[in-house]
Amino acid sequence: MWNLEGMTVTGTYCEVPVSGKVELSRVAYGGRVKHTVVLDKPIQLKWRTESTTRVILDHTEVITVKD
Repeated sequence: MWNLEGMTVTGTYCEVPVSGKVELSRVAYGGRVKHTVVLDKPIQLKWRTESTTRVILDHTEVITVKD
């Protein structure tokens, strides 16, 4: 199943563990599946001055899925 909209997922974004609810699942150019995840807890990345509340995960970066 590739459409994870509304489900809670955990995964890794740039080697940072993340968890949250999938807002959008889509098929990107080249056929890869991408998920926009609204994070449970904002994360701070080294190259950004502000923390972020959303990330886009590749389907291969998703570790667990819950309804």
